[in-house]
Amino acid sequence: MQIGILGGTGPAGSGLATRLASVGHDVVVGSRSAERAGEVVDGLHARWEGRDLSIAAADNAGAAEAELIVVATPWDAAWTTAKSVRGQLAGKIVLSMANALVRVGHEFQPLVPPRGSVAASVQAAVPDSEVVAALHHVPAKELGDLDHPVESDVLICSDHPEAKARCMELLAEMHDLRPLDAGDLTQAAPIEAFTAVLLQLNVRYKTRVAVKFTGLDDI
Repeated sequence: MQIGILGGTGPAGSGLATRLASVGHDVVVGSRSAERAGEVVDGLHARWEGRDLSIAAADNAGAAEAELIVVATPWDAAWTTAKSVRGQLAGKIVLSMANALVRVGHEFQPLVPPRGSVAASVQAAVPDSEVVAALHHVPAKELGDLDHPVESDVLICSDHPEAKARCMELLAEMHDLRPLDAGDLTQAAPIEAFTAVLLQLNVRYKTRVAVKFTGLDDI
């Protein structure tokens, strides 16, 4: 599958691009600037020289031509970025992974974006697409480190059951990630907000935490 990542030059987007390419997908990293995307992709290839990673660069419009789309922009750019390529995203699965957060002093606090979550805002921007919310709690640095597994549960929600199932299959291809069906898109609001708690734990304990649920050993 060819996967386009809008706003994919940050740690989360480039980390996901690396991990997806490592399991055989063709990934296009998009950005407002194709030149910036090219610099990031060159850096990924240099870091993982010797691995056969299919990662290309484009502007966001170019990345939007892919089969499945990930929105990895900062939260406050997710709506406008998705809307700018609405026509190209029609009929496609669009995975939203952004969290609306702000740091106040020493604490992270969740924000309430329009429609209650970033994912719901993206769905409103691209009503002809099938938006899935996922990957909010996976540490970006670990996601992009192919020398080590990234062990985490991934809560996934959407109003489109088939799109959600397809994203669950996709994420399950990445070893040690366990996708979990968290319901419809209304669940994106508490899922996104909980990221502030995880970041606060990271600061307090100087680590990078991930989410694992007990009682689901047979899944």
